[in-house]
Amino acid sequence: MPAALKPAADMAPRPKAKPPIRLLFIEDSENDVILLLHRFRDAGYAPTYRQVMSEAEMREALSDEHWDLILCDHNLPGFSAQAALRLLQDLALDLPFIIVSGVMQEDEAIAAMRAGAHDYLSKNKLDRLIPAIERELREAGNRREKRQAEQTLRQSEARLRALTDNIPGVVFQMSYTPEGMLGFQYLSEAAAMLFGTPADELIGGSAGWMNWLLAEDVPGFIEAAQVSSDNLSTLNWEGRIQLTSGELKWINLRSSPRLSEAGAVVWEGVMWNITHSKRVEADLRESRSQLAALSNHLQRIKEEERERIARDVHDVLGGTLVAMKFEMSLLEAKLEANPAQSRERARNVGRMVDDAIATVGRVTRELRPGILKDFGLAAAIESQGEDFAQRTGIACNILCTDHDLNPDYDTSLALFRVFQEALTNVSKHARATAVSVRLMQEGDEVVLEISDNGCGLAPADLRKPRSFGLRGIRERLTSLGGRLDLSPAAPQGTRLTLRAPLLPAAADEHPNPHRSQHP
Repeated sequence: MPAALKPAADMAPRPKAKPPIRLLFIEDSENDVILLLHRFRDAGYAPTYRQVMSEAEMREALSDEHWDLILCDHNLPGFSAQAALRLLQDLALDLPFIIVSGVMQEDEAIAAMRAGAHDYLSKNKLDRLIPAIERELREAGNRREKRQAEQTLRQSEARLRALTDNIPGVVFQMSYTPEGMLGFQYLSEAAAMLFGTPADELIGGSAGWMNWLLAEDVPGFIEAAQVSSDNLSTLNWEGRIQLTSGELKWINLRSSPRLSEAGAVVWEGVMWNITHSKRVEADLRESRSQLAALSNHLQRIKEEERERIARDVHDVLGGTLVAMKFEMSLLEAKLEANPAQSRERARNVGRMVDDAIATVGRVTRELRPGILKDFGLAAAIESQGEDFAQRTGIACNILCTDHDLNPDYDTSLALFRVFQEALTNVSKHARATAVSVRLMQEGDEVVLEISDNGCGLAPADLRKPRSFGLRGIRERLTSLGGRLDLSPAAPQGTRLTLRAPLLPAAADEHPNPHRSQHP
């Protein structure tokens, strides 16, 4: 009895050959196998076959080879069709299994069919053999194609799911519900992150979408969706959703509509969380607004400074010069007539010249602090403090713990300008009678401390939208890598502490004590 795979070469070829077929016989009669092979050859097949008679042989044959069909006897010594069916099912193999038996009761045949056999044939009536086999081969092919299609579909769905789940936005499908509302039919897993709710809870009804929209944004969305539906045009909409926690999020919804087979409009697209970009836009608009306001403020300050300088030059210097001219005229007229009066007039002219020189010097120092470059930061602050006290009547006590303190010129100029701005703020707003100033070095920082005994300034005043004076000080220090500290002064008033990195001055920036001061 042959156990190896072999062709049925002993039979003459027949016309109208059909595709090769591989047969596994579970049969203890070699004559019955030959009889069945003749039927296949007569039908135009060129079968390749193997004959087994036990479970072990069947298991080996199924593991070694691929088979198109199994033809099994009902009862074999130590083996049976039912046992063969169980083995086939255990191995999860989908092969046409046909019982061909000489003696089999009807109830046994029914039981075998229920157990999984595809057909039953009597060895005495083989007319149905070829039609039954071809039918089962077709069915097996159909089942195989279906499995392949299902596997391909599952793979495609897995790839699509992997793509949609890894897209930063939410992939969705949306259409009108029977109630005329818009609802989701599909959402990627990213919806849970956006809405704070599992995606499946958002699918299937209008409540899953429309109820999330901020009430005031609903009309705009409905209008945009209607235009997209009417024209089958792209839906590109921005609006807000409100989470159950009360949090608002900005979203951008972009999709393309199409008509389904039923004629309904379906939108498929991506929804993005654009909350961060909206906040950045708002901050940018606010920054631009503040910058414009600051620019206007600086322009007003510049104009006010020009006006003050013009007033000083006109009222003080101009008046002084006119008076000098008048006195000179009187002096000339009375030079010989009244020498004593002439001397007094000359002394008045001298005092006016002194006042004019002082005014010119003060204006020049404020516009161009030459003393800063010539003698350093400490000398410039002391000089500015003296001028401030003389001009305003507010006492200005200055303590420079180290006159050799020599920051780089940019830092020195910035601290000097900040000092000027601080004194201006004190004279305008503090209602102070005295100012105390300390210039010192602490570690790697230069520290300038300005305290007044005025009405005080709360830290919240720094955050006022129009606190441009203090804001300007802070921004100037920030540009140097420094900072501004604001605190109450004892027993009253405000203390400003300015800190900036102490960088060494360049060689050409070192103050020269032998250079003369230029007003």
